[in-house]
Amino acid sequence: MTGDERKDLVQKFAALFSLVVLIVAFSLTSDAFFSLGNAMTVSLQTTSIAFLGIGVTVVILTGGIDLSVGSVLALSGTVAGLLVKAGWPVYAGMGVGVLVGTLCGIINGLVVTRLKLAPFIATLGMMMIARGVALQLTGAAPVSQLGEAFGELGNGAFFRMLEKGANGLPHMIFPGIPYPVVLMVLMAIVVAFILRRLSIGRHVYAVGSNEEASRLAGVNVNGTKMFAYATSGFLAGVTGIILMSRLVTAQPNEGVMYELDAIAAAVIGGTSLMGGVGTISGTMIGAFVIGILRNGLNMNGVSSFIQQIIIGCVIIGTVYVDHLRNRR
Repeated sequence: MTGDERKDLVQKFAALFSLVVLIVAFSLTSDAFFSLGNAMTVSLQTTSIAFLGIGVTVVILTGGIDLSVGSVLALSGTVAGLLVKAGWPVYAGMGVGVLVGTLCGIINGLVVTRLKLAPFIATLGMMMIARGVALQLTGAAPVSQLGEAFGELGNGAFFRMLEKGANGLPHMIFPGIPYPVVLMVLMAIVVAFILRRLSIGRHVYAVGSNEEASRLAGVNVNGTKMFAYATSGFLAGVTGIILMSRLVTAQPNEGVMYELDAIAAAVIGGTSLMGGVGTISGTMIGAFVIGILRNGLNMNGVSSFIQQIIIGCVIIGTVYVDHLRNRR
């Protein structure tokens, strides 16, 4: 085991320990927290952080950063909503929405690799452009009345069980496993497999560890970075259509500050902001740390303003730990 792998493992176990502590603490403070229904709710709420976190992790592993994912998800979901509103089949409209997200990621990659701009600046520009386009396309107004079929992806579930109660209304026996949760797990497995088993994945780690050495070793550095940013854009597009499907409304203002949650999930899970160190499993743990923290604080009546303060402190603390780790 290399030194980087050992540090990554220590950070991942630290994140897992934090997750267990949060679950125990919130179970003691709220009777409703440790229940099957709430577990499904937390999983569903965490999907957005996880999808974006997976994409951002791939980018950070190359030594870059992607600040545009929140705006890109809004643009992707808005495009999908507008196309469905115009009469397109639901999944065709959603497919184009995902393609729009992927295209934004490709543009980010081109600006970083061809124009040689710093990833921070390139993706900051895309953050503003994508949000502006989404607002312009909709006149800053939500796109509503998209029909029940549009909400199926975000609100459907496998194995959902209902029965008719004494009052004639449906009673939930088992909430089912939400489609977004299943998709989240599948996507995490696929990306983890790519990073660990395929050559492009090994190149991602190599570029983040030492870009110049990778280039001298024959690695296509620009192609690897393009892959990373395209992956992040693709997953932002997927997040956009799932979020809009859950709302059954396309919201151009959706996704504000989501990029910070995504980056925080990656760093909490052991991804180094210096690049070359990190895993998808660690990012998933980090996403659930944030999701459970929010859910537990909500159930204990903590205001959203205090939640922002707490999560902000968590972000600062984890980045500081990452800084100490790299300095050692």
